[in-house]
Amino acid sequence: MKRYNILFKRLKNSNEGAFFPFVVLGDPSPLLSLKIIDILIENGADGLELGIPFSDPLVDGPVIQNAHMRAFNSGITVKKSFKMITDIRDKYSDLPIGLLTYANLVFNNGIENFYIRCSELNVDSVLIADLPIEESEVFSQKALQYNINPIFVCPPNPSDNLLREISVRSYGYVYLLSRSGVTGTEKPASLTSQQVINKLRLYNAAPLMQGFGISNINQAKKIILTGVDGIIIGSAIIKVIENNYKKIDLMLNKLKILANKFKSASLKLC
Repeated sequence: MKRYNILFKRLKNSNEGAFFPFVVLGDPSPLLSLKIIDILIENGADGLELGIPFSDPLVDGPVIQNAHMRAFNSGITVKKSFKMITDIRDKYSDLPIGLLTYANLVFNNGIENFYIRCSELNVDSVLIADLPIEESEVFSQKALQYNINPIFVCPPNPSDNLLREISVRSYGYVYLLSRSGVTGTEKPASLTSQQVINKLRLYNAAPLMQGFGISNINQAKKIILTGVDGIIIGSAIIKVIENNYKKIDLMLNKLKILANKFKSASLKLC
């Protein structure tokens, strides 16, 4: 659980925001997925948010839904996803690794068994995308029991009570939604209101990471300058994979350039 603390402290001291790319494990194939992750880390990723492929990813738009389907078509399974995480952790011992998954996947493995396995793999956090905070108690308890940070999502227009709940229950970081709806870059991201940011700070929330719909560097810069602690970029990265995965060298080069740009956008002095 300490990797997030160490990372955010280091970035704060150097006046940087964090850049976390999101990719679906096994997209477009397990081997190429690992190469993509290497490129993203080598070119600025401060941490990873990894999706475990799921047949009905409700909060995801078409771009990320297609990534799940490509992963399934490549033969990925939950077991193979965990093997990939083992390989990533062996290579990057200090890098924060978070999983984004769905409640049914956790249930199917058994809640305790799922978190035990995450702990064995040195996963840092788990965000269950379709789990309301009101129904999260048993998941959070097991996560904390096995030293996994439970991550919760803060919507664009939260009540004060919800902000308090999120601040108490979310460890590692808080996931700020740029807008309502599903993932994707078709609808542009909005800035999180300063009132929401200030309230979360007042309630001693974990660091604030904003995601959903951040499609370009100017958006990312504006978001960082609101005072959040970092950005999570998913669909913009996965679009590059979708459009270029049959031309591997071109795809990897485009991802290298994009990762560098998003990391540059997170520098608060730029």
